Amino acid sequence: MSSQHRVDGHTLTLLCNGEEYFPRLISAMDGATHSIYLEAYIFAADDTGRLVSETLQRAARRGVRAHLLLDGFGCAELPHEWENELRSAGVEVLWFRPEIARFRLRRHRLRRLHRKLAVVDGRIAFVGGINIINDVPGGRLAAPRLDYTVEAQGDTVGRIHAAMRRLWLLVSWTNFHRQREHAKFPFARANAAQQKIAFLLCDNLRHRRDIELAYLEAIGGAQREIIIANAYFLPGLRLRRALLNASRRGVHVVLLLQGKVEYRLQHYAMLALYDELLGAGVEIHEYHASFLHAKVAVVDEYWATVGSSNIDPFSLWLAREANLVVRDAGFAGSLRASLLQEMAQGAHPVAHAAWRKQGVWRHLLARVSYATVLLLAVVFGYARGRDDNV
Repeated sequence: MSSQHRVDGHTLTLLCNGEEYFPRLISAMDGATHSIYLEAYIFAADDTGRLVSETLQRAARRGVRAHLLLDGFGCAELPHEWENELRSAGVEVLWFRPEIARFRLRRHRLRRLHRKLAVVDGRIAFVGGINIINDVPGGRLAAPRLDYTVEAQGDTVGRIHAAMRRLWLLVSWTNFHRQREHAKFPFARANAAQQKIAFLLCDNLRHRRDIELAYLEAIGGAQREIIIANAYFLPGLRLRRALLNASRRGVHVVLLLQGKVEYRLQHYAMLALYDELLGAGVEIHEYHASFLHAKVAVVDEYWATVGSSNIDPFSLWLAREANLVVRDAGFAGSLRASLLQEMAQGAHPVAHAAWRKQGVWRHLLARVSYATVLLLAVVFGYARGRDDNV
Protein backbone atom coordinates (compact mmCIF):
# COMPACT_ATOMS: atom_id res chain seq x y z
CA MET A 1 0.00 0.00 0.00
CA SER A 2 3.02 2.31 0.43
CA SER A 3 2.66 5.45 -1.66
CA GLN A 4 5.21 8.12 -2.54
CA HIS A 5 4.45 11.82 -2.87
CA ARG A 6 6.37 14.95 -3.81
CA VAL A 7 5.33 17.79 -1.50
CA ASP A 8 7.00 21.19 -1.34
CA GLY A 9 10.42 19.83 -2.33
CA HIS A 10 10.10 16.77 -0.10
CA THR A 11 9.72 13.12 -0.90
CA LEU A 12 7.20 11.52 1.46
CA THR A 13 6.44 7.80 1.55
CA LEU A 14 3.40 6.68 3.52
CA LEU A 15 4.05 3.27 5.10
CA CYS A 16 1.35 1.09 6.63
CA ASN A 17 2.29 -1.33 9.42
CA GLY A 18 5.68 -2.86 10.20
CA GLU A 19 5.58 -5.00 7.07
CA GLU A 20 6.25 -1.85 5.03
CA TYR A 21 8.13 0.16 7.65
CA PHE A 22 10.86 -2.17 8.90
CA PRO A 23 12.38 -3.09 5.49
CA ARG A 24 12.68 0.64 4.68
CA LEU A 25 14.21 1.42 8.08
CA ILE A 26 16.70 -1.46 7.82
CA SER A 27 17.66 -0.47 4.28
CA ALA A 28 18.24 3.14 5.29
CA MET A 29 20.36 2.18 8.32
CA ASP A 30 22.39 -0.29 6.23
CA GLY A 31 23.16 2.59 3.89
CA ALA A 32 24.22 4.97 6.67
CA THR A 33 27.66 6.51 6.33
CA HIS A 34 28.04 8.72 9.42
CA SER A 35 25.10 8.79 11.86
CA ILE A 36 21.89 7.09 13.02
CA TYR A 37 19.49 8.38 15.65
CA LEU A 38 16.69 6.05 16.75
CA GLU A 39 14.13 6.64 19.52
CA ALA A 40 11.92 3.82 20.77
CA TYR A 41 9.12 3.64 23.31
CA ILE A 42 9.05 -0.16 22.97
CA PHE A 43 12.08 -2.14 21.79
CA ALA A 44 11.01 -5.77 22.14
CA ALA A 45 13.32 -8.76 22.48
CA ASP A 46 11.70 -10.53 19.52
CA ASP A 47 12.54 -11.18 15.86
CA THR A 48 11.95 -7.57 14.85
CA GLY A 49 13.97 -6.24 17.77
CA ARG A 50 16.79 -8.62 16.85
CA LEU A 51 16.73 -7.42 13.23
CA VAL A 52 16.95 -3.77 14.23
CA SER A 53 19.60 -4.48 16.88
CA GLU A 54 21.82 -6.34 14.42
CA THR A 55 21.46 -3.54 11.88
CA LEU A 56 22.54 -0.95 14.45
CA GLN A 57 25.50 -3.14 15.41
CA ARG A 58 26.59 -3.54 11.77
CA ALA A 59 26.46 0.21 11.33
CA ALA A 60 28.48 0.90 14.47
CA ARG A 61 31.16 -1.62 13.47
CA ARG A 62 31.73 0.13 10.15
CA GLY A 63 32.24 3.46 11.91
CA VAL A 64 28.74 4.97 11.90
CA ARG A 65 27.80 6.88 15.07
CA ALA A 66 24.68 4.92 16.07
CA HIS A 67 22.51 6.41 18.84
CA LEU A 68 19.66 4.50 20.47
CA LEU A 69 17.41 6.29 22.98
CA LEU A 70 15.08 3.96 24.90
CA ASP A 71 12.15 4.85 27.12
CA GLY A 72 12.73 3.58 30.64
CA PHE A 73 9.18 2.26 31.08
CA GLY A 74 8.28 0.95 27.62
CA CYS A 75 11.65 -0.77 27.15
CA ALA A 76 12.08 -1.91 30.75
CA GLU A 77 11.84 -5.58 29.77
CA LEU A 78 14.67 -5.39 27.22
CA PRO A 79 17.25 -7.93 28.50
CA HIS A 80 20.53 -6.53 29.77
CA GLU A 81 22.31 -8.93 27.41
CA TRP A 82 20.80 -7.10 24.44
CA GLU A 83 21.95 -3.74 25.74
CA ASN A 84 25.44 -5.14 26.39
CA GLU A 85 25.61 -6.52 22.84
CA LEU A 86 24.70 -3.13 21.41
CA ARG A 87 27.25 -1.29 23.55
CA SER A 88 29.98 -3.84 22.79
CA ALA A 89 29.47 -3.27 19.08
CA GLY A 90 29.84 0.49 19.57
CA VAL A 91 26.18 1.54 19.62
CA GLU A 92 25.58 4.42 22.04
CA VAL A 93 22.57 3.60 24.25
CA LEU A 94 20.79 6.00 26.59
CA TRP A 95 17.67 5.60 28.72
CA PHE A 96 14.95 8.22 29.08
CA ARG A 97 13.74 8.22 32.71
CA PRO A 98 14.93 4.69 33.54
CA GLU A 99 12.66 2.66 35.79
CA ILE A 100 14.19 2.15 39.23
CA ALA A 101 11.19 0.80 41.13
CA ARG A 102 8.94 -0.64 38.43
CA PHE A 103 5.96 -1.32 40.70
CA ARG A 104 6.00 2.00 42.54
CA LEU A 105 3.88 4.83 41.07
CA ARG A 106 6.27 7.76 41.34
CA ARG A 107 5.20 11.33 40.62
CA HIS A 108 6.93 11.44 37.22
CA ARG A 109 6.12 7.84 36.22
CA LEU A 110 3.78 8.85 33.37
CA ARG A 111 6.16 11.35 31.74
CA ARG A 112 7.41 9.07 28.97
CA LEU A 113 9.33 9.23 25.70
CA HIS A 114 6.54 8.07 23.42
CA ARG A 115 8.07 9.32 20.13
CA LYS A 116 8.87 6.84 17.37
CA LEU A 117 11.54 8.61 15.33
CA ALA A 118 14.59 7.71 13.28
CA VAL A 119 17.02 9.84 11.26
CA VAL A 120 19.79 8.43 9.10
CA ASP A 121 22.72 10.64 8.04
CA GLY A 122 20.56 13.72 8.64
CA ARG A 123 19.01 12.88 5.28
CA ILE A 124 16.23 10.32 5.76
CA ALA A 125 13.70 10.52 8.59
CA PHE A 126 10.92 8.25 9.81
CA VAL A 127 8.02 9.73 11.81
CA GLY A 128 5.11 7.62 13.00
CA GLY A 129 3.60 5.40 15.64
CA ILE A 130 5.23 2.00 15.03
CA ASN A 131 7.21 0.47 17.89
CA ILE A 132 10.19 -1.86 17.47
CA ILE A 133 8.15 -5.02 17.96
CA ASN A 134 6.81 -7.88 15.84
CA ASP A 135 4.09 -6.64 13.50
CA VAL A 136 1.54 -9.31 14.46
CA PRO A 137 0.57 -9.28 18.17
CA GLY A 138 0.29 -13.06 18.33
CA GLY A 139 -2.19 -15.20 20.18
CA ARG A 140 -5.46 -15.40 18.30
CA LEU A 141 -4.65 -12.34 16.20
CA ALA A 142 -3.22 -13.15 12.76
CA ALA A 143 -3.43 -9.57 11.43
CA PRO A 144 -0.83 -6.87 12.12
CA ARG A 145 -1.49 -3.91 14.39
CA LEU A 146 -2.87 -1.07 12.30
CA ASP A 147 -0.31 1.72 12.32
CA TYR A 148 1.48 4.18 10.04
CA THR A 149 4.87 5.83 9.53
CA VAL A 150 6.08 8.45 7.06
CA GLU A 151 9.53 8.24 5.49
CA ALA A 152 10.65 11.77 4.65
CA GLN A 153 13.46 13.31 2.66
CA GLY A 154 13.82 17.08 2.35
CA ASP A 155 14.40 20.19 4.47
CA THR A 156 12.10 19.06 7.30
CA VAL A 157 14.51 16.21 8.05
CA GLY A 158 16.94 18.83 9.38
CA ARG A 159 14.39 19.94 11.99
CA ILE A 160 13.68 16.34 12.99
CA HIS A 161 17.40 15.63 13.22
CA ALA A 162 17.96 18.73 15.39
CA ALA A 163 15.13 17.75 17.74
CA MET A 164 16.55 14.25 18.19
CA ARG A 165 20.10 15.49 18.74
CA ARG A 166 18.88 18.04 21.27
CA LEU A 167 16.99 15.42 23.29
CA TRP A 168 19.96 13.05 23.11
CA LEU A 169 22.24 15.72 24.60
CA LEU A 170 19.67 16.64 27.24
CA VAL A 171 19.40 13.02 28.37
CA SER A 172 23.20 12.66 28.24
CA TRP A 173 23.61 15.76 30.39
CA THR A 174 20.91 14.66 32.85
CA ASN A 175 22.48 11.21 33.19
CA PHE A 176 25.96 12.77 33.60
CA HIS A 177 27.29 10.97 30.55
CA ARG A 178 28.50 14.24 29.03
CA GLN A 179 28.76 17.84 30.13
CA ARG A 180 28.00 19.74 26.95
CA GLU A 181 26.04 22.82 26.05
CA HIS A 182 22.81 21.16 25.10
CA ALA A 183 21.22 24.37 23.73
CA LYS A 184 23.15 24.23 20.46
CA PHE A 185 20.26 22.64 18.61
CA PRO A 186 17.27 24.96 19.06
CA PHE A 187 13.94 23.77 17.74
CA ALA A 188 11.83 26.64 16.47
CA ARG A 189 8.09 26.41 16.96
CA ALA A 190 6.61 25.47 13.59
CA ASN A 191 3.91 27.75 12.22
CA ALA A 192 1.82 24.84 10.99
CA ALA A 193 -0.78 27.14 9.46
CA GLN A 194 1.71 28.39 6.86
CA GLN A 195 3.60 25.23 5.94
CA LYS A 196 2.75 22.32 3.70
CA ILE A 197 4.87 20.10 5.94
CA ALA A 198 5.26 20.75 9.66
CA PHE A 199 7.09 18.66 12.26
CA LEU A 200 5.31 19.11 15.59
CA LEU A 201 6.50 18.17 19.06
CA CYS A 202 4.71 17.75 22.35
CA ASP A 203 6.85 18.00 25.47
CA ASN A 204 6.80 19.32 29.03
CA LEU A 205 8.35 22.70 28.31
CA ARG A 206 8.17 24.72 25.08
CA HIS A 207 5.77 22.66 23.03
CA ARG A 208 3.14 21.47 25.48
CA ARG A 209 0.19 22.14 23.15
CA ASP A 210 1.58 22.22 19.60
CA ILE A 211 -0.04 18.96 18.45
CA GLU A 212 -3.34 19.68 20.20
CA LEU A 213 -3.50 23.16 18.65
CA ALA A 214 -2.86 21.73 15.18
CA TYR A 215 -5.81 19.36 15.64
CA LEU A 216 -8.02 22.18 16.91
CA GLU A 217 -7.15 24.40 13.95
CA ALA A 218 -7.79 21.65 11.39
CA ILE A 219 -11.06 20.52 13.00
CA GLY A 220 -12.27 24.10 13.46
CA GLY A 221 -11.67 24.86 9.79
CA ALA A 222 -13.13 21.61 8.41
CA GLN A 223 -15.86 22.04 5.82
CA ARG A 224 -16.66 18.54 4.56
CA GLU A 225 -15.01 15.61 6.36
CA ILE A 226 -12.92 14.65 9.37
CA ILE A 227 -11.50 11.13 9.74
CA ILE A 228 -9.54 10.32 12.89
CA ALA A 229 -7.97 6.96 13.74
CA ASN A 230 -6.64 6.89 17.27
CA ALA A 231 -5.72 4.03 19.54
CA TYR A 232 -6.55 5.76 22.84
CA PHE A 233 -9.16 8.44 22.22
CA LEU A 234 -9.90 10.63 25.23
CA PRO A 235 -10.01 14.21 23.96
CA GLY A 236 -10.17 17.09 26.39
CA LEU A 237 -13.10 19.47 26.50
CA ARG A 238 -11.83 21.79 23.75
CA LEU A 239 -11.13 19.00 21.28
CA ARG A 240 -14.39 17.26 22.08
CA ARG A 241 -16.37 20.47 21.58
CA ALA A 242 -14.57 21.11 18.30
CA LEU A 243 -15.59 17.69 16.98
CA LEU A 244 -19.18 18.07 18.18
CA ASN A 245 -19.46 21.54 16.65
CA ALA A 246 -18.05 20.27 13.35
CA SER A 247 -20.63 17.50 13.22
CA ARG A 248 -23.46 19.89 14.07
CA ARG A 249 -22.50 22.26 11.27
CA GLY A 250 -22.70 19.43 8.74
CA VAL A 251 -19.14 18.10 8.61
CA HIS A 252 -18.96 14.31 8.22
CA VAL A 253 -17.00 13.25 11.34
CA VAL A 254 -15.73 9.66 11.42
CA LEU A 255 -13.76 8.04 14.25
CA LEU A 256 -11.89 4.74 13.90
CA LEU A 257 -11.28 3.55 17.46
CA GLN A 258 -9.98 0.54 19.35
CA GLY A 259 -12.42 -2.36 19.26
CA LYS A 260 -10.32 -4.93 21.10
CA VAL A 261 -9.50 -4.42 24.76
CA GLU A 262 -5.74 -3.96 25.10
CA TYR A 263 -5.51 -1.68 28.15
CA ARG A 264 -8.71 -1.89 30.15
CA LEU A 265 -8.63 1.49 31.87
CA GLN A 266 -8.14 3.52 28.68
CA HIS A 267 -10.55 1.35 26.72
CA TYR A 268 -13.48 1.64 29.13
CA ALA A 269 -12.78 5.33 29.74
CA MET A 270 -13.12 5.93 25.98
CA LEU A 271 -16.57 4.32 26.01
CA ALA A 272 -17.81 7.06 28.34
CA LEU A 273 -17.73 9.48 25.38
CA TYR A 274 -19.78 7.35 22.99
CA ASP A 275 -23.23 8.61 23.93
CA GLU A 276 -22.37 12.27 23.49
CA LEU A 277 -20.48 11.73 20.23
CA LEU A 278 -23.03 9.42 18.64
CA GLY A 279 -25.85 11.71 19.74
CA ALA A 280 -24.24 14.58 17.83
CA GLY A 281 -24.05 12.54 14.62
CA VAL A 282 -20.39 11.47 14.88
CA GLU A 283 -19.74 8.08 13.25
CA ILE A 284 -17.77 5.61 15.38
CA HIS A 285 -16.20 2.47 13.92
CA GLU A 286 -14.48 -0.03 16.22
CA TYR A 287 -11.46 -1.84 14.78
CA HIS A 288 -11.57 -5.59 15.41
CA ALA A 289 -9.20 -7.14 12.86
CA SER A 290 -6.28 -6.60 15.26
CA PHE A 291 -5.16 -3.97 17.73
CA LEU A 292 -5.47 -0.42 16.48
CA HIS A 293 -2.26 1.49 17.17
CA ALA A 294 -2.58 4.33 14.64
CA LYS A 295 -2.51 8.01 15.56
CA VAL A 296 -3.52 9.64 12.26
CA ALA A 297 -6.15 11.98 10.84
CA VAL A 298 -7.35 13.39 7.52
CA VAL A 299 -9.41 16.58 7.17
CA ASP A 300 -11.15 17.66 3.96
CA GLU A 301 -8.97 15.27 1.94
CA TYR A 302 -6.12 17.80 2.16
CA TRP A 303 -4.81 18.11 5.76
CA ALA A 304 -3.27 14.98 7.27
CA THR A 305 -1.21 14.04 10.29
CA VAL A 306 0.78 10.91 11.14
CA GLY A 307 2.67 10.43 14.37
CA SER A 308 2.94 9.02 17.87
CA SER A 309 0.45 11.20 19.74
CA ASN A 310 -2.79 9.73 20.94
CA ILE A 311 -5.67 12.11 21.59
CA ASP A 312 -5.68 11.55 25.33
CA PRO A 313 -4.29 13.30 28.42
CA PHE A 314 -1.26 11.02 28.69
CA SER A 315 -0.02 11.97 25.21
CA LEU A 316 -1.18 15.60 25.11
CA TRP A 317 -0.21 16.51 28.70
CA LEU A 318 2.53 14.16 29.86
CA ALA A 319 4.51 12.38 27.16
CA ARG A 320 7.05 13.46 24.58
CA GLU A 321 5.37 13.02 21.19
CA ALA A 322 6.09 13.83 17.55
CA ASN A 323 3.70 14.19 14.60
CA LEU A 324 4.13 15.19 10.99
CA VAL A 325 1.43 17.43 9.49
CA VAL A 326 1.10 17.41 5.70
CA ARG A 327 -1.08 19.67 3.57
CA ASP A 328 -1.31 17.88 0.25
CA ALA A 329 -4.25 16.29 -1.55
CA GLY A 330 -2.23 13.33 -2.85
CA PHE A 331 -0.75 12.38 0.52
CA ALA A 332 -4.01 12.96 2.40
CA GLY A 333 -5.90 11.01 -0.25
CA SER A 334 -3.64 7.98 0.16
CA LEU A 335 -4.04 7.98 3.94
CA ARG A 336 -7.80 8.46 3.63
CA ALA A 337 -8.11 5.57 1.17
CA SER A 338 -6.17 3.29 3.51
CA LEU A 339 -8.35 4.23 6.49
CA LEU A 340 -11.58 3.71 4.54
CA GLN A 341 -10.35 0.29 3.40
CA GLU A 342 -9.47 -0.70 6.97
CA MET A 343 -12.86 0.46 8.18
CA ALA A 344 -14.64 -1.53 5.48
CA GLN A 345 -12.64 -4.73 6.06
CA GLY A 346 -11.70 -4.71 9.73
CA ALA A 347 -14.12 -2.54 11.69
CA HIS A 348 -17.74 -2.52 12.85
CA PRO A 349 -19.89 0.64 13.04
CA VAL A 350 -21.42 1.48 16.41
CA ALA A 351 -25.14 2.28 16.31
CA HIS A 352 -26.34 4.85 18.83
CA ALA A 353 -29.53 2.97 19.66
CA ALA A 354 -27.63 -0.26 20.28
CA TRP A 355 -25.05 1.50 22.42
CA ARG A 356 -27.71 3.04 24.64
CA LYS A 357 -29.12 -0.42 25.30
CA GLN A 358 -25.84 -1.59 26.83
CA GLY A 359 -26.19 -2.75 30.44
CA VAL A 360 -26.11 -0.20 33.24
CA TRP A 361 -22.96 -1.76 34.70
CA ARG A 362 -21.08 -1.24 31.43
CA HIS A 363 -22.02 2.43 31.39
CA LEU A 364 -21.07 2.79 35.05
CA LEU A 365 -17.70 1.10 34.41
CA ALA A 366 -17.07 3.52 31.54
CA ARG A 367 -17.80 6.57 33.69
CA VAL A 368 -15.66 5.36 36.60
CA SER A 369 -12.77 4.57 34.22
CA TYR A 370 -13.06 8.00 32.60
CA ALA A 371 -12.97 9.75 35.98
CA THR A 372 -9.94 7.68 37.01
CA VAL A 373 -8.01 8.58 33.86
CA LEU A 374 -8.73 12.29 34.35
CA LEU A 375 -7.67 12.11 37.99
CA LEU A 376 -4.38 10.41 37.10
CA ALA A 377 -3.71 12.91 34.32
CA VAL A 378 -4.37 15.91 36.56
CA VAL A 379 -2.30 14.57 39.47
CA PHE A 380 0.67 13.64 37.32
CA GLY A 381 0.24 16.56 34.95
CA TYR A 382 0.85 18.98 37.78
CA ALA A 383 3.63 16.98 39.41
CA ARG A 384 6.69 18.91 38.32
CA GLY A 385 10.32 18.34 39.19
CA ARG A 386 13.80 19.54 38.42
CA ASP A 387 14.14 17.30 35.34
CA ASP A 388 10.88 18.27 33.64
CA ASN A 389 12.84 19.68 30.70
CA VAL A 390 13.79 16.06 29.94
